[in-house]
Amino acid sequence: MSGVGAKEIESIKRRIRACDYLTVAQLFLQGNFLLERKLICSDIKPRLLGHWGTCHGINVAYANLKSYFRDNPNFSFILGPGHGFPALQANLFIDGELARVDKNAEVRLSGLEYVCRNFSWPDGFPSHSSPFAPGIIVEGGELGYALANAYGAVLGHPEKTIAVLIGDGELETATGLATLNLKNLLSGDRNGQVLPILHLNGYKISGPTIYGRKSKRELFEMIRGFGFTPILIDGSDPEVFQAALSKSLQRPSKKHCKNYNVFEPGLCRNEFPFYILRTEKGEGGPNSHDAAHQIPLKNPATDMEELKTLEEWMHSYRFEELFDKEKGFLL
Repeated sequence: MSGVGAKEIESIKRRIRACDYLTVAQLFLQGNFLLERKLICSDIKPRLLGHWGTCHGINVAYANLKSYFRDNPNFSFILGPGHGFPALQANLFIDGELARVDKNAEVRLSGLEYVCRNFSWPDGFPSHSSPFAPGIIVEGGELGYALANAYGAVLGHPEKTIAVLIGDGELETATGLATLNLKNLLSGDRNGQVLPILHLNGYKISGPTIYGRKSKRELFEMIRGFGFTPILIDGSDPEVFQAALSKSLQRPSKKHCKNYNVFEPGLCRNEFPFYILRTEKGEGGPNSHDAAHQIPLKNPATDMEELKTLEEWMHSYRFEELFDKEKGFLL
């Protein structure tokens, strides 16, 4: 695959905006989902529970990967940070995957209202990813297993390609870090290809991440030490993301390397890409860094300034350009 043109880049951007908007709507709103009038206090859910900080990065990765691998029926995406579930659910809703298991989530206005209202709601959708959603196999709070699951899924399936989005806090877990060694065990041509993507936004729930504080050289050398080629995707620009995928995946895959020996590294040693998607914590929202990890506006139902900020934030996505009540999504 050689990348995409200007029309597809614009489509990716529109999808990211739509999913970001739906993410915020799930976190905050119980009514007035299209902002057809000014927000009022009763539009806000009485209890706000969920995570915003990693969601924009999830939407960026999902949109770009879906575009690049759109013609590959053997491509899959695994999400590590399950606490970014409203972003994953936004994508599942837009693609009609959620409607396959819940007819109330059909891709139309009533479905949009249903999904947003019932996120983090009694008898509704949990705030973390859970087996209620299609394709979920573990609870969202169980970090560290995503990469291991990906390597297990490609075992004995050379036709498969799986991209894995790993939170930088998640990679601090013993399981997540140790799983990087599986590349050396599953590099033969009888297995598929795994594409790790580290979402480097610098913060986790309790403060700065280790990898967010490493220098670029130190982080890259660590990744090279595990036998990967580090590839930086700096920011949310789809052109940068698509160029990184196109350039790195045009090279011969390591799985086709013959007579590979870890003690005698040759041309194939660093041909496994390891992407680092660097975005700001809570990008697009009113707060940044650690303050944006969960709910960045704590009291919009009672604080008029916060309510105004929330309304401005949601209007910034220009959702009216992306969704029509009659036609659905215009992406």
